[in-house]
Amino acid sequence: MSENIKKSTVVGGVGVVATGATAATTASAVVGGSAATIMSATAGTTGAALAATAGTAGTAGGAAIASGMASVGAAVGGGMATGAIITVAAPVAIIAAAGYGLFKWFED
Repeated sequence: MSENIKKSTVVGGVGVVATGATAATTASAVVGGSAATIMSATAGTTGAALAATAGTAGTAGGAAIASGMASVGAAVGGGMATGAIITVAAPVAIIAAAGYGLFKWFED
């Protein structure tokens, strides 16, 4: 690695690539799919847990996850598939931003 490239830049770049790869992989699995396909593609992920917290009050399990993904997707003009992509990629982006921030903070 070149002496001129800061470690925070490398961490930030890796984070962008990881977030993009996660979003692309999820998109290829859910775009054009039914609700059942979307749910099975995202089952057990941190994104599904994140979507459940955004779900309609009073729902639980799959209903909370589905309504949460639809709500997140609707916030940006999409639907459940869009929400699935966002909720799956969000944790990766947050960790990447935190890593970048820590490297930037401690950099000389």
